[in-house]
Amino acid sequence: MEFAAILAAGLRDWVDFGVIIGILMLNATVGWYQEKQAADVVASLKGDIAMKALVVRDGLEREIKARELVPGDIIIVEEGEVIPGEARLICAYDNPGAFVEYQNMQQRQMDIPSEKESNSQGSDEDQDPDEDQRGIALVACDQSSITGESLAVDKYMGDTIYYTTGCKRGKAFAVVTASAKMSFVGRTAAMVQDAKDQGHFNAVMNAIGTTLLVLVVAWILIAWMGGFFRHLSIATPEKSSENLLHYALILFIIGVPVGLPVVTTATLAVGAAYLAKQKAIVQKLTAIESLAGVDILCSDKTGTLTANRLSIREPYVTEGHDVNWMMAVAALASSHNLKSLDPIDKVTVLTLKRYPKARQILQKGWKTEKFIPFDPVSKRITSICSCEGVRYTCVKGAPKATLTLTESPPEVAEIFKQKSAEFARRGFRSLGVAVQKDDEPWTLLGILPMFDPPREDTAQTIAEAQQLGLNVKMLTGDAIAIAKETCKMLSLGTKVYNSQRLISGGLSGVMQHDLVERADGFAEVFPEHKYQVVEMLQQRGHLTAMTGDGVNDAPSLKKADCGIAVEGASAAAQTAADIVFLEPGLSTIVDAIKVARQIFQRMKAYVQYRIALCLHLEIYLVTSMVIINETIDSQLVVFLALFADLATVAVAYDNAHYDVRPVEWQLPKVWFISVVLGILLALGTWVIRGSMFLPNGGIIENFGSVQEVLFLEVALTENWLIFVTRGGKTWPSWQLVGAIFGVDVIATLFCLFGWLSGTPVVDNPVDTAVQSTSGGTSIVTVVVIWAYAIGVTIVIALVYFVLNKISWIDNLGRQTRSRSDTQMENVIAHLSKLAIEHERDMAGNDMYHITTRAAEEDEGE
Repeated sequence: MEFAAILAAGLRDWVDFGVIIGILMLNATVGWYQEKQAADVVASLKGDIAMKALVVRDGLEREIKARELVPGDIIIVEEGEVIPGEARLICAYDNPGAFVEYQNMQQRQMDIPSEKESNSQGSDEDQDPDEDQRGIALVACDQSSITGESLAVDKYMGDTIYYTTGCKRGKAFAVVTASAKMSFVGRTAAMVQDAKDQGHFNAVMNAIGTTLLVLVVAWILIAWMGGFFRHLSIATPEKSSENLLHYALILFIIGVPVGLPVVTTATLAVGAAYLAKQKAIVQKLTAIESLAGVDILCSDKTGTLTANRLSIREPYVTEGHDVNWMMAVAALASSHNLKSLDPIDKVTVLTLKRYPKARQILQKGWKTEKFIPFDPVSKRITSICSCEGVRYTCVKGAPKATLTLTESPPEVAEIFKQKSAEFARRGFRSLGVAVQKDDEPWTLLGILPMFDPPREDTAQTIAEAQQLGLNVKMLTGDAIAIAKETCKMLSLGTKVYNSQRLISGGLSGVMQHDLVERADGFAEVFPEHKYQVVEMLQQRGHLTAMTGDGVNDAPSLKKADCGIAVEGASAAAQTAADIVFLEPGLSTIVDAIKVARQIFQRMKAYVQYRIALCLHLEIYLVTSMVIINETIDSQLVVFLALFADLATVAVAYDNAHYDVRPVEWQLPKVWFISVVLGILLALGTWVIRGSMFLPNGGIIENFGSVQEVLFLEVALTENWLIFVTRGGKTWPSWQLVGAIFGVDVIATLFCLFGWLSGTPVVDNPVDTAVQSTSGGTSIVTVVVIWAYAIGVTIVIALVYFVLNKISWIDNLGRQTRSRSDTQMENVIAHLSKLAIEHERDMAGNDMYHITTRAAEEDEGE
């Protein structure tokens, strides 16, 4: 279109030049506005969840947005809060005087390099073994999202605490050393984000655009050959469209639709804004198209399939003890920090609602003298309490650890072990409870079986997902027994395997890929397993969506065709993902897939429509140029292009259905149907043009202009074609109907009053009685044209309906979602077992050999 504008300016066709520039500006403005509108909605949504930081400025504690932190700020980190920036611990919150000790420690660290330089002969053995002893930990941080460690890590004075990690224990001052963007997590996210990916959608649009451009050049060559045969000049006569450069100008204008990227982008932007209202932030517009084609969803369990809300089932109480006393002891052995209550402690306290007598026991004036949080070594939580002068030591923890603490009779211990094993088989997490009164022996009270129940809507949502052709695979870090129990409750299928089978299960090549493809889920999954699962599914031809929440999930989120950061995900995971969900549950994801498929239907309908329009005018105009040495005036052609863009921008707001199976472009089918529609439209235009060669003027009643009649017929049939390609499963939106009706009215006025009709065309044989000297057309003729256009549209709609009912056409270009290259998969598997071994001979020369990896490495040890 830019080249066409230059060509119009060179031909001094200023009307064409102005309208072309207007089309370009219109499309640029619409595209910018729609993207900005979607971006504003997303930005406002992100603003609502912006991380906050408690900072000390001007001697006062203030709450600010984390993004406003700068290096050197003093922040306060405490239990239950997320670290708002990379920082170094200074001192405990209740001991600010220790800041002097921190300064001394910093000075010593600065002096160490100079000491090493002055004593280069020294060794590590000369160092004081107690030099690194730093006393009591200030805080404990959960770094599982970065390192994969499941346990909180103790942090001492001078230690670095990382952005987006959670503080699990303690309260302290820290100095910011790096803002979010420059932190370890921020740099990791930036590296993932820098990976360039054209994307499937852009590849499809580029392929369509390139093909249309090649067709335009081919049609121009054909038109010019016809022009050479008729001895047409290159640029004269100047005010006529019947010269070679005007032929090229006309075909450039209608050949490559400038509105194609704009309408598709606007459609995606409107969809992104809608999804944002559903609490789904679309980071990349083309992800919507990818989400529509997803056929496998790899979903995590906690918070997505389950409610992330532990519940305690019917507890087991050892013989001779009261369940109310056991529940009271379990509640006493729980943290009292309501701000960051551990999920296990929280469910223990909430379960007291079912035990009124246990609550009565706790109302007797208990005092907690000492509380020891969960110890990964002893695997217990301990609380020392007193009531009415009696001292109690309350414990809850792993059943085995609790049992070894007590000296229970063999028969009691055996029953306890059996119950613990039974709960494990049923997929429950077991929590043993014991108590010691003063210095008496420990008493084993029983077991609390805990289970994270599925969300209320999960089973129905999974059934709905399966009806949509979506295969849901559960990936969880829980034990395999818990994973299978959850799958049974959700009717997901019980082909759940331990993730170690992917690495050390003795499978490779085709068998390994088959395992991943057929499995219903994997248990004890680590982030690297997620990446491996996605990669294998993609190698089999599946479009895969992956959910994740940690920094270590970033590679798999980026690898997936559509990465989904679930509710509560870390900043790095959100950055790597294509879509970020702010609401928990699988139903949100399935709803987003439905919306994505609706958006895809809008884009597919428009692409078919626009290709058919291009082919329609190319076929008709080039054949008319070659056969009868005639064309539609270039000024009218420019307005046809403008009307096509104006009418279909509203496609973004059209009603659409969602397909019951994963969608794909099926470009052979799109082109086949578009070519048929384009040919039918061209035949319809030739019929109306041919009728005007009849002695009575054919379609023209009273008087009319050939140019305006053709202009109106083309405008009407092309505008109404969108109602055909959009399908009949939903009624068109009022926005689309209104836009097309408005353009049709303007085209009708052009025809009635002869605007830009140019010199009247005289038929051969001549019949001047039906030709308008002013270029206008009678209203009776306009009504006939409308009726004829309706008839053409009905015929095209019937043909379109029949084409979509023919099975081989419906499946034309459809990709096989499960395809395996057994030879290549086996080759890759064998190569993965090889290693390069380096050795040095007696002469000191380096030698390299290809050898088989050690057995220990193959087994993943």
